[in-house]
Amino acid sequence: MSRPADVVREVVTPEGVPLRFEIGGLGERVGAFAIDCGLLMLAVVALVLVTMIASGVAGGLGVAVGIVVFFLLRSFYFTWFECRATGATPGKRALGLRVIDAHGGMLTPEAVLARNLMREIELFVPLAVLFAPDATLPARSPAARLLALGWLALLVAMPLLNRDRMRVGDLVGGTLVVRSPTAVLLEDLSATSAATRSSAPAADFTAEQLDLYGIRELQVLESLLRQRSPRTSTLEAVARQIQVKIGWSAALPVDAEAFLRAFYTAQRARLEQRLLLGERRESKRDRPFKRRP
Repeated sequence: MSRPADVVREVVTPEGVPLRFEIGGLGERVGAFAIDCGLLMLAVVALVLVTMIASGVAGGLGVAVGIVVFFLLRSFYFTWFECRATGATPGKRALGLRVIDAHGGMLTPEAVLARNLMREIELFVPLAVLFAPDATLPARSPAARLLALGWLALLVAMPLLNRDRMRVGDLVGGTLVVRSPTAVLLEDLSATSAATRSSAPAADFTAEQLDLYGIRELQVLESLLRQRSPRTSTLEAVARQIQVKIGWSAALPVDAEAFLRAFYTAQRARLEQRLLLGERRESKRDRPFKRRP
């Protein structure tokens, strides 16, 4: 079933490769948030039970520890999961969503932290003022409740006011919530023709050169090669960047597309070989594979 065209956005990676993503729907994002809140509530219930048991032994110390741990859990639950390779909390992963950098780069911990800290101002603070004014305000104030209600309504409606459905946290962190693409490594990309193999000697790639990239870079390269008619300038720019990165010094004149297909084949084989050994490298920012004796 095709999606409406207005939810599709094109993001250009630092390598110059354009990738198309589908912006996550509001219903999906609300559902993902509800799932995450449900998991948080289960964790809180377990935490309260542990705290009650501990407070019976340690008095007020157990309660104090429980309050601190609850604050950390609420504050960093989303950050912890979104900083991982999938860029998704359990709720987002269940509904096929993930967080990406809006400018096509790597999703940084700083961006994830910024988008999630804003949730305190967007949601939790106005909810606290609205439903527990005695705990947040020195005195009862109907005006403060009204202001909190207006603030909450405005920020909740923010995704409706921009085409990329970005909340304030996304605007501050420079992130997008998109539907997770299904990464399929097509067999026909690795089954190169005889002409391609002769024009780009894949056997010349060393293990050290192939270990400079990971699964994510392989998927980006695959997306480029799967395009029906990629621009020659884009192929040449990506090939040149890879050659500089790996220190390619072969004197043979190699066609850009042939080089990329050969590198893709060798890179895929290398990653699959390491996966058989139980070693997985998500991206070039991860630590290199350990050399086995």
